Amino acid sequence: MSQVSGKVRVAVVFGGRSSEHAISAVTAGAVMAAMDRDRYEVVPVGIARDGRWVLPPSDLNLAISDGRLPEVGGEGSALALPFDPEARGLMVVEPGEVPRTLGEVDVVLPLLHGPYGEDGTLQGLLELAGVRYVGAGVLASAVGQDKGFMKLVWQAQGLPVGRYVTLTDREWRRERKRKLDEIAELGLPVFVKPARAGSSMGITRVTGEADLPAAIEAAREHDPKVIVEAAIAGREIECGVLQGVGDAPAEASLPAEIQMAGEHDFYDFDTKYLDGSTSLSIPPDLPAGVIEEVQRLAVRAFEALECEGLARVDFFYTPDGRWILNEINTMPGFTPRSAFPQMWAASGLDYPALVDRLIQSALTRRIGLR
Repeated sequence: MSQVSGKVRVAVVFGGRSSEHAISAVTAGAVMAAMDRDRYEVVPVGIARDGRWVLPPSDLNLAISDGRLPEVGGEGSALALPFDPEARGLMVVEPGEVPRTLGEVDVVLPLLHGPYGEDGTLQGLLELAGVRYVGAGVLASAVGQDKGFMKLVWQAQGLPVGRYVTLTDREWRRERKRKLDEIAELGLPVFVKPARAGSSMGITRVTGEADLPAAIEAAREHDPKVIVEAAIAGREIECGVLQGVGDAPAEASLPAEIQMAGEHDFYDFDTKYLDGSTSLSIPPDLPAGVIEEVQRLAVRAFEALECEGLARVDFFYTPDGRWILNEINTMPGFTPRSAFPQMWAASGLDYPALVDRLIQSALTRRIGLR
């Protein structure tokens, strides 16, 4: 704890280099507002789109206002994180000035979504620095970010996943016809997605074979690796998972069903964050035994990837009563409209208590290999 304040010092890291930069900032604003300042000393740390770490100005707006998304820019003092495990602090680095320390950080809350943050890269940096942090470790973060490897692990564990084809940059450039033939075997419609992005960035629903190359190129704007998934008829259900307290097993929240209004073909970025056309039904209109089944599957999916801290697991529930895993988010959205905090609130753990549990869990886990 901070020797000056006697509080736990939490560095809240947000922004980042991925296309989910703005949603990360919105998440950070909501989380920091919910943190108990009598217990926690909060150090906001912004990462600009070009990768610079900054101590952002205190008046930086971290909310979506009139459809405008927040942005971490170059304003603010430059920051550096030492790699010396004996000096677990942040350094302020200004041109022409002697670097000054912000003091030791007890735990990092990495609220980054997508590549260069949620994918094991930041987690590896923090492991090198010997700093505790909230959420999944390097391997679980990396596998959880890559939808192709995620599904491979689940398949190896006997968990149900839909049909899909992965497409690497090399395969698209050199083996295009073979891969298009492989994708054709999925039938239509298909969903074309960046393999390592989230918040529904770069996703296209394809109903005609002629539209497939353009959809792949749109996904490749976010990630050179693409995944193409066969459409699954079913209800979209999500379930939150938290690491158990101490040695207790992981726990699942009440699930939520996404309800869409209007003319959207699928749950895209606008429906999630901008136009208010979605709502959540918590719990869904399902028999108690079916809800218990999806909670068990969510915990199994979490543990199959050796996740820590938290995750949101997304499913399809088919008309014939089958659960099919769609994907996992090892750092799910924490905006006021996000499903993860709403599911836990409905399960009896409100927003401030949820944030507190995540920080306390991180503080008790061992540094290094676990």
